[in-house]
Amino acid sequence: MPKLINSTQPPLKFIPHNFNLLILRLMQWWLPLVLRFRTRPWLPAGIVDIQGENAEVLAQLYQQFQAGKIRFLLAFRHPEVEDPLCMLYFISRIVPQVARQKGIQLQYPVHSHFVYDRGMTIWAGNWLGWLFSRLGGVPIRRGRRLDRQAIQTARDLFANAQFPIAVAPEGGNNGHSGIVSPLEPGVAQLGFWCVEDLHKANRTEAVMIVPVSIQYRYVTPPWSKLAGLLSKLEADSGLPVQSIAESAKHEPEIYYQRICRLGEYLITEMEEFYRRFYHQDIPTTIVTAETATSNEVLIARLHRLLDKALQVSEKYFGIPAQGNFIDRCRRLEEASWNWIYRDDLPDIDTLPPLRRGLADWVAQEADLRVQHMRLVESFVAVNASYIQEKHSADRFAETALLMFDMLARIQQSTLPGRPRLGLRQAIIKVGTPISVTQRWEQVQNNRQAAKKAVGILTQDLQVELEGLID
Repeated sequence: MPKLINSTQPPLKFIPHNFNLLILRLMQWWLPLVLRFRTRPWLPAGIVDIQGENAEVLAQLYQQFQAGKIRFLLAFRHPEVEDPLCMLYFISRIVPQVARQKGIQLQYPVHSHFVYDRGMTIWAGNWLGWLFSRLGGVPIRRGRRLDRQAIQTARDLFANAQFPIAVAPEGGNNGHSGIVSPLEPGVAQLGFWCVEDLHKANRTEAVMIVPVSIQYRYVTPPWSKLAGLLSKLEADSGLPVQSIAESAKHEPEIYYQRICRLGEYLITEMEEFYRRFYHQDIPTTIVTAETATSNEVLIARLHRLLDKALQVSEKYFGIPAQGNFIDRCRRLEEASWNWIYRDDLPDIDTLPPLRRGLADWVAQEADLRVQHMRLVESFVAVNASYIQEKHSADRFAETALLMFDMLARIQQSTLPGRPRLGLRQAIIKVGTPISVTQRWEQVQNNRQAAKKAVGILTQDLQVELEGLID
């Protein structure tokens, strides 16, 4: 997250893809070090092991793709910001290695184009846009109702590029290895468009969508560092720090209780914050089913709080509260960008002082108001059963790190790097490819059925991705 914006900014221009084989080779060479030492070179607590399952399936698909028999899209899960790096490692190293072992002939490089969020260059810097462009990336503004240039570019690459294309159908990372967020329909729609484009060009390639799951695990459960993180969060929140005896540091129930205690305290504080300073109607009690557990009541309060926080931003930007939390977050992000990165103004440096001052004022206010949405987007996947049904260090760590993100956003204008709790491994699984061509042939002459088929394909992809999670 960047420092709070104090002035209006130039428009966010589209960054054309400009694939460069040399840059790809350099990135592949550096990749193991980047994964291990991504943000803090002095702290070796990154990803040290990437395991692939069913990589032979993907190797065979690449062989068919390179032979001109199929086109395919990789629809990969997006739980963490490290996902694109892990996918690059998987595609460029593990898949070719398995292909050699199985006698599958592939042309090199084995690579994919990919779609990424245009907002990544805002908090990471313009260098990231330069790098992603040379790796074959296509930026998209997620909140735009129709980002025509990005969609048309992705559509053209899907049908015509020398590599397949990779897209995260969840639209953003949710911080949970074990939860698939509701999928957006864009991946399914791209699939049907690709079939149409090939049909119009009298080409016979079959079109496939390949589900890919990514999960993360700590090599060794980081109980001690997790205890230290919870102590810091308790202290920063104003809660008495709960000490744990050395003999009890590996007892999951203690961590579960601490996280629930901390979560309830934070929700109570934020409820009062929105009730007092933003005049939100938040009753001190919440009506739930008589059989609801205390954890379910807590999650119900959290979801009510998220809704109120979004309403604060939506009221300011004049946006109706429609759709799920993810939909609402994306619309608010785009609304704030429209008021900060002004493409409706001439050169901002030539504006008269009055207009420039007003534009700066609008940008400052928009950036401040959208921070409510930033608090919400980290918690959209939190539910009542995630840490309750499986008392694991991995799930406790994910939840505690989301709380860390929230407190960090509130305490300072920049979001520091997350604390690294330990060395991790990534497990990447390739699912059963879904034929889009067969579905298109059944509905090609029926517009209404074709529209319905996009929704059905999206739901089937959701089921496939959920089935790949342990």
